[in-house]
Amino acid sequence: MTLNLNKDNITYELLTRLKNGDMLAFDRVYELYSHKLFSFVFKILKNEAEADDIVQEVFVKIWESRQKLEDYRLLNSYIFTIAYNNSIDLIRKRINNTKYLEHLKNSSVINVTPNLISQIEFNELNSQADKLIANLPERQKQVYLLHREEGLTYPEIAERLGISKNTVENHMVKALKYLRQNMDNSLLINMLFVSLFI
Repeated sequence: MTLNLNKDNITYELLTRLKNGDMLAFDRVYELYSHKLFSFVFKILKNEAEADDIVQEVFVKIWESRQKLEDYRLLNSYIFTIAYNNSIDLIRKRINNTKYLEHLKNSSVINVTPNLISQIEFNELNSQADKLIANLPERQKQVYLLHREEGLTYPEIAERLGISKNTVENHMVKALKYLRQNMDNSLLINMLFVSLFI
């Protein structure tokens, strides 16, 4: 039987067939979304291999949860929400990896701020961050500001403060953990966390 589909869009028929386990329908969804989904994820992660992995995870999730899909008009949002959440989870894992923090210092991991929020919202976000930084324990705050504001490496901070490099790393990890846990929990702020604070 021929699958009668609109060339560019998800249709009720396509979603119905997908829900019923039709692999041709699944392939069509993949064809419609895989490239633009990859572009979306790559803008967040700046890593082709990781972006490709996220895309594959999204389509595995779509297939596994296909029977729960109800409104074909919402499938686009559903797909990109999964991709976004998986990307943010990966970024959080990166942040928890102290070795990766050095790599991030001079990297633009997420460069989407101007397109996502207004200047007012951006200023509010920075204001909230400044208040949280002010509440950090003194040594954590010193390490964080030397790293963020002055651009010092961990060895340079260790020499400046007379402590070991491992101690610097521990202070930085604790500071980042505190900031993550106490920032506003909106999706927007989660998405901007790395680009603002690393």
